[in-house]
Parts: sequence; structure tokens; C-alpha cells
Amino acid sequence: MMKTPLLLVVAITAFLLGAFSTSQAADERPNILWIIADDMSAHFSCYGEKTIQTPHVDALAERGSLFSNAYVTAPVCSTNRSAFVTGMYQTSIGAHQHRSGRGELKIQLPDGIRLVPELFQEAGYYTAIAQWPLNGKLGKTDYNFEWDPAAYDSADWAGRKKDQPFFAQIQIKGGKLRGAARDTTEKFVERMEPIHGPRTAMADVVLPPYYPYTEDIIFDWAAYLDSVRETDRVVGDIVQTLADRGELENTVVLFMTDHGISHARGKQYCYDEGLHVPLVIAGPGVPTETRHDLVEHIDIAALSLGLAGIAIPDYMQARDILADDYTARDYVFAARDRCDETVERIRSVRSDRFKYIRNYYPERPHLSPNNYKDNKLIYQSLRAAHQAGELTEQQEEVLFAPTRQPEELYDLDADPWEMTNLAGDPTYQQALLTLRQRLDTWIEETGDQGDESEEMWASDMAAYLKGFDRKGKANPDGKANVQRNIEQMKAWKKAGK
Repeated sequence: MMKTPLLLVVAITAFLLGAFSTSQAADERPNILWIIADDMSAHFSCYGEKTIQTPHVDALAERGSLFSNAYVTAPVCSTNRSAFVTGMYQTSIGAHQHRSGRGELKIQLPDGIRLVPELFQEAGYYTAIAQWPLNGKLGKTDYNFEWDPAAYDSADWAGRKKDQPFFAQIQIKGGKLRGAARDTTEKFVERMEPIHGPRTAMADVVLPPYYPYTEDIIFDWAAYLDSVRETDRVVGDIVQTLADRGELENTVVLFMTDHGISHARGKQYCYDEGLHVPLVIAGPGVPTETRHDLVEHIDIAALSLGLAGIAIPDYMQARDILADDYTARDYVFAARDRCDETVERIRSVRSDRFKYIRNYYPERPHLSPNNYKDNKLIYQSLRAAHQAGELTEQQEEVLFAPTRQPEELYDLDADPWEMTNLAGDPTYQQALLTLRQRLDTWIEETGDQGDESEEMWASDMAAYLKGFDRKGKANPDGKANVQRNIEQMKAWKKAGK
């Protein structure tokens, strides 16, 4: 037999040692866990909420990083989820219309764009997406494009190989727990009382100044705060599960929500009530600090890859906000487009002081008809107060004006509730021009895909209407209402509104 040349022996040995050390290093990489709650703003005590206490999220913040100025890039679930799972603006990848690509016409991601769990898989991580409590069922995805379910290995990271790191998401209901109607909300609160003690007192509720203190709106807000308490308890249970499994010390936990509270100026809108969200991160490699710089929720994609030592793709618009060489953002951006049957197009940019909003359909009212929202108790109460003349002049203006201004500008230092539009005030023209230009640049540089094609809209509306005929869940009234709203959208477009 021929003797193996010495150089070849050395090369093989070096390769094997390198492979072994790489395997060992991979075993020691941190686990990454995203906890994502629906429909919830930053109403936690660590963010300054006084009416309730949230000890578990507070504890997470105390041992990690709390971001006081975290903003979603879309104020509704499917578009924002499509953004943060790719680390891309939803407007750049064509996923910016809510619940789109659900009909005959499908949406494909641009070439080369990958899902974050796919990148983790390729790096040797086990990937999971779960409901809570862990029950073997996959958690919410709600992405607006075609994707391979194999991106997730299972609904529980417990199935991974020994010492294999995991990347997991746990989806929890958050603000959706309280329901939309009075009876379902009351049932939720009753279920919570044995767990949390007395329900949040309606007398303790403090509303934003643009909402009237009607009984139903106060009742709903108190129940919402109870949903925050329950969300906090669930976060505590998840952290305890990690501890019980011996995984906590090597797991980075990210707590966040997919957008703000579902209300008249929250979910679906580009005011801070819809965009400002909690972001708390704790675990190995995460400093203990409170950060006040502006960050975008898509940044969780890049920072998660960075913590795991995985290369961040060059195409990714997310930034690793935990990197040593990170440069803070001067602006954060957001977009709202069609939600269900309601056609809309809004863009916004925010600095640390000013918010600029552009309404592409200013001839349409703020509260355009929408079956999903119009069936909520709070919307019905608002409309009743409006019809009874019980709203202040400013409440009428921001909620029920029949048209809107094409541009809105708010000085957030003086007007944190965004109620006084300064776009026409000469004193603030420089701020207006600066943010207007910055938004134009962002739209161009990121390839904002703008309005939906008529063909895609028709395809998705057909699928949406068909959903009201599902066996056992038929809803002819809802279907008729959506059809009326669709006809209203067509009429407005024909009229040039």
C-alpha cells in the first residue's frame, strides 16, 4: 500500500480538528426565542404604565435591554409579520397589503430574499413556531407571500438533537384576548379574576384625550389592561419553562408585540398608538440598559442573526442594533395599505421629535368602513357618541372629519397624542420639508411597491368573501357588509377619491 503523503495527513487532520471545533462552537451558541403578542402597545409598568403591574416583563427588562422607542413598520399583523420574518420593509417585498396573496393570485418573495428561520436552519439551528401553552400545534405565521413550511422544524424546540441550539417563536394572543363584543369581553375578564384577582377598575382607566369616556370604551380599555396582565403572566410562565428545562442561561429572550392596541387610532394607523410597541431583550450577549434611540421592529431579524454568529445578508434592511459598530437611526418609517376590504395608502416617517404622515387618499375619512373594525364594541360606542354630539371639537376632527389633510405633521414633544396638525403652520415648514424629502428618499431607495393591482385586489376580495361561506361558520350578514364596503371602495376610486 502507498503511504499517505505527510502533507495530506496534516491537511486531513486540520480539517477534522476544524470541523470538531466548529461543532463544539455551534453547540455553545445561544438559543434565540421570540415571544410575540398580538394587538398590544407598550402598556407595561417598565414603560411607565401606572394602572397595572407587569412584574415578569419588568424582570426581563431589568436583566436585559429595554428599547423605549421601538416602532413597527406596519400597524397590522400580516404585513408587519411579513416584514420582521424577512428583515425587510413589507413595501419592498410586495407584502404590504393586509392578508394579500390569499386568492388565486399569489405573491412570491423577490429573488434571494429568505426567511429568518431558514437562515437559522442552514446554520445548524433547530427552528420552531409554537402556540402557548405548548401543545404541539404550530403558532401564527400570517405571512403575505408563498413560503415553505419546512422553514420550521416543529411546534416545540424540545424535539431537537442533544445540545443543538434553537431559534423559536411563541405566538400569544395579547390584546385579542379581550374580544370584540361586550359579552365576550366580560367572559374574558371573568376568567382572569381567579388568576389575577380583582379586574382592573374602570374608575382607574386613563384614556388618550382623543377618546371619549363612554362606558363601553372605558370597559374595553380596562379589559385590555387585564389582557396586558395576562400577557405578562404568560411571559413569566415561558421564562420559567426555559428555566425548568435548563435552557434559560443560554437563551436570548425577545419580547415584543406585532403592532399597537386595536383601537380607532391604533391598529391599522400610523399614529404612535398603532406603531409604538414594547421591545425587551435579555440573555447572553445582551447588555443591561435602557435605550432611547429609534429602532424598527425589522431589526429583530438582524440582531438575532448577529447574536447567533450568523452572517447578516447584505440585502437585509434590518440592522443589528446590538452590534458594537451600530449607528443609531435618525428616522423610522411605516406604511399602512389595504386592510381586508378597505383600500388605503398611508406612509409615515418619525424623528425623535417630529412625525410626518402622508395620506394618499385624503378625500376618504379616517374611519373608513371596515367590517372587522365596525363590529367592535369600541367603534360602535364611538359612532354613537358622534351621532349624539358628545365628542369635543378636537375629537370630532381627528376621528370623524369626512376628509383628511394630504399631509400631517406633529411636534411630539409638545403634542405626544398627535392631535394638532402643524403641516400648514409656517413656523414648522422646515421640519415639514425635511421629513417630506426624507420620506420621498425612503420610498425611492427601498422600492416601495405602492398600490395593489386591480387583478390582485379582485383575487383577494373573492377569497375574502368566500371565507364567509365556510361550513359551520357561515356569516351572511358579514359577507353582505363586506360586499357593500367593496362597492364603496369602487365608487370612491371611480370618483377620483
